[in-house]
Amino acid sequence: MPDLWGYFKSLFNQSRHSSPSQPLVHELIVRSAEERQDYAQWKDTLVCRRLKDWLHDQYSAFLLSGSCTDESIDFLDTPSSKGFVVHFYKTRYSNRDVAHFFDYLKERVLALEYKSQISDIRSYERPNWAETVQRHYLKPRPQVPDGEKLRQRFGNVTIEVVSRDDKAHQLRFRATAYSDHLFQDAERFEGLMKELLV
Repeated sequence: MPDLWGYFKSLFNQSRHSSPSQPLVHELIVRSAEERQDYAQWKDTLVCRRLKDWLHDQYSAFLLSGSCTDESIDFLDTPSSKGFVVHFYKTRYSNRDVAHFFDYLKERVLALEYKSQISDIRSYERPNWAETVQRHYLKPRPQVPDGEKLRQRFGNVTIEVVSRDDKAHQLRFRATAYSDHLFQDAERFEGLMKELLV
């Protein structure tokens, strides 16, 4: 019995001292056959179409005015990083919709000469909630033309879903360009957004 009590005490301490750099749980994302089948069906739903249309409309408004018309999204636009954050806690989308949209964005990026570097989950305790971050990290497939710089497409792409107490909170999508002299300039982020929302 003392060994069991020590185990639970140790687990509680690990949970209390966990952080983004020292997660309590860190594992790879593996989708079951049922999840993959549900995702395949979800891609043909009105919910998927609405999410893509809404994101397209918000990005178009951002390009025209420099701001968003909806408080549930923000855009990132710095010299090296471009992207967006969807604040799903301000919407009515379900965890299922968010999870499938997360995988949909990965699928679209993979179709653009990218490879999956890692897909993982990290969980840790915050002062007022348990936080889980699911991440897809993708890199361009290097193409090495003779005597030319490497083509980086849009740079490295990171897609993350942050959940608080098992409820989807945010989805973050970021493309970060290489500034190394070995690479060509990154393609315009507008091109990536167009490909994502086809």
